[in-house]
Amino acid sequence: MTQRTIRYVLKSAEMIAPKVKYFTFEREDQAKPQFNAGQFITLHIQGPTKILHRSYSIANMPDDNNHVEFACSYVEGGVASNLLFNLKPGDVVDAGGPYGLFVLKKEEKPKRYVFIGTGTGVSPYRSMLNDIKSRFDDTHEVILLMGVRNKEELLFGQDFIHFAKVHPKFKFYACYSRETPDSLQHFERKGHVQSVFPEITLNPTDDIVYLCGNPYMIDDAFAKLTEMGFDKKSIRREKYLFSH
Repeated sequence: MTQRTIRYVLKSAEMIAPKVKYFTFEREDQAKPQFNAGQFITLHIQGPTKILHRSYSIANMPDDNNHVEFACSYVEGGVASNLLFNLKPGDVVDAGGPYGLFVLKKEEKPKRYVFIGTGTGVSPYRSMLNDIKSRFDDTHEVILLMGVRNKEELLFGQDFIHFAKVHPKFKFYACYSRETPDSLQHFERKGHVQSVFPEITLNPTDDIVYLCGNPYMIDDAFAKLTEMGFDKKSIRREKYLFSH
């Protein structure tokens, strides 16, 4: 079913990493945004010759006030990111959605969820934290692997670290592809997210894996998982395209 365009008003914007800005929008009509954790909205942005459509995963939880929040990475020369990064509080944008099936399915009960994301691709997992909490039981576990180049790019790191302290069934690993820290904390690893696969002992029978972010990471991880014996139905994918 086609959804109508909704107007959103920018409430605030702040840099949360060297090239990543975090945006908080409210609906212009003051209605509470309705979405499921893991979904995205699509902004309709006026380009030089046509309307551009850019999608961003919602990063806040569905019961968080009346906001829609998302993170955007700046792309050099990008029409969409340039417009977003220059918005001021009170400015208005048009958007469609929410859309997407990258959500936790109520009917599935795996022994373990393995969430894997790169850069802003961890946004849907932050949105899922309340859903994750509601699913914990004696056998259920969740692992989150986050891939970034260095510590400065670690998005929502404190949220995930705190959640792991409060919920022992949740484990968080920050993976740095270009960082060579003198000393790693217990949750930090050197290398890409795929390098942690042997450590967490992936199990094709018990695990359901979610992949979000860099398409090259997703393709490589998907290939490795299928080689391990994972059924395609046990792997969820959400690719972030490098669009301008």
